[in-house]
Amino acid sequence: MGYSARYHAASLAAVFLALAIGILIGAGLGDNLLSDTEENLRESLEADIEEARGEADELQADLDRERAFGDRAYPALVGDTLAGRRIGVVAFGDLPDSVASDIEDALEPSGGELASVVVARIPPDVSAIADELGPRFDDLDQEPARLRELASDVGLQLTAGEGRRLGRLREAVFTRSSGEGGRLDGAIVFRAAQGELEPEQQEAAEALELGLVNGVASSGIPVVAVERSDTDDSSIPFFAPLDVATVDSIDLTSGRTALVFALLGAEGNFGIKDTANTLLPELLQPAR
Repeated sequence: MGYSARYHAASLAAVFLALAIGILIGAGLGDNLLSDTEENLRESLEADIEEARGEADELQADLDRERAFGDRAYPALVGDTLAGRRIGVVAFGDLPDSVASDIEDALEPSGGELASVVVARIPPDVSAIADELGPRFDDLDQEPARLRELASDVGLQLTAGEGRRLGRLREAVFTRSSGEGGRLDGAIVFRAAQGELEPEQQEAAEALELGLVNGVASSGIPVVAVERSDTDDSSIPFFAPLDVATVDSIDLTSGRTALVFALLGAEGNFGIKDTANTLLPELLQPAR
């Protein structure tokens, strides 16, 4: 190999060596730069998180104070406004302990008496209802309008605390029925979330629910449909076409207050959700 060839080869080797050294140096500097950037980002995020936690703690403290004030003020707002009034609960499908407790907490300072509680079977056992009524009702499962009419009669008799049709159908219609009976002065309605129903079951369920609520409302007493503020699948739209007031947050002080004054006769949709017209009704005074 001549001098030129050896020189050329040496030059190439030097170039490749320089490139390799450059890559190694660059990689080291890049790693340091990336590491510094990650560290700065981490410190910034940690500071933001701590600031957010502090703000959340302050908001929670404010909320706790507001709730404590509401709990203390509630008895003064509703104290004895329902004294001497007998209130019934009509639930569809289920009455969770949390909802039952909310209703009791709302009524206790008001002086209202929880006189009766019924839980309707959903989907209804239409065959059992027909069996109780006799051969003329053998095709009841094919006549939702007739089922709704029967349910309306039962609902009306519930408010009176007695009735022949109520007596015959109580066990077939309700999975739970308790209380002293007697005439009601107001009613609270609750509709539990429903699972997947067959079309026929859904049709029968709606006929029974609409019939019972219409029957109770036709008696002329105040009727209020309720649910909790944390309910995922709201039932308030179901009650929209019916002549009843609604409260979408009975677990809150505002919701309990709205419930009591709706039982006094306030009309509207009350609460904190999109279906509500206003948070609270006018703070009515009971009729003397």
